[in-house]
Amino acid sequence: MHRTRIKICGVRDPDTALVAAECGADAVGFVFVKSSPRYIEPELAWETACYLPPFITKVGLFVNARPEAFHAVREACPFDTAQLHGTESEPTVRACGPGVIKALKFDPTTIEADLLKWAQIDDVDALLIDGSDGGLGQTFNWRRLAEVQEMAAQPLIIAGGLTPENVGEAIDLLRPWAVDVSSGVEVEGQPGVKDPDKIAAFCEAVRRADASMSE
Repeated sequence: MHRTRIKICGVRDPDTALVAAECGADAVGFVFVKSSPRYIEPELAWETACYLPPFITKVGLFVNARPEAFHAVREACPFDTAQLHGTESEPTVRACGPGVIKALKFDPTTIEADLLKWAQIDDVDALLIDGSDGGLGQTFNWRRLAEVQEMAAQPLIIAGGLTPENVGEAIDLLRPWAVDVSSGVEVEGQPGVKDPDKIAAFCEAVRRADASMSE
């Protein structure tokens, strides 16, 4: 039984990054989408990343960025892994690879075809399944995904509406490689502002879920 990895997304300052690391997160996400309340300038993201201890993965999140813009950000902030959260074409994903996490908005009518489509792209290291286009805190039908998840060639990351209260259920149903949270660990009514207590509670809930499956 593998340990469920944890990503705290939408990190915008060193204090939040350090809280995430101290609570046991495996990765932090920097949102490079200017329209998002969680946007961070690449230079500040790199400054924040430099505060992190070793072995914490830095993830850069993009939505439908042109490859030249993507690589310009990566030069300013050399993140470890790219997360493409839009409707990027296969050539665009390849141009941003290797080592891409491709996000998919869950659709019960197309999920099987989506899993099979991205299984053919070697540059995709993992698939992230979200309930929305990202950042809206919407869950999706986890049971429906459980019915078809074996069709995925890559590890699955679950996102969308996860909180300290429900992440254990998601892990129990899907046993994903990782879980990804943003709005679910934020101060209520303040998008982009992370709550240290909620981050700690989320990480603890993941550990409890893993422990219960190993019993």
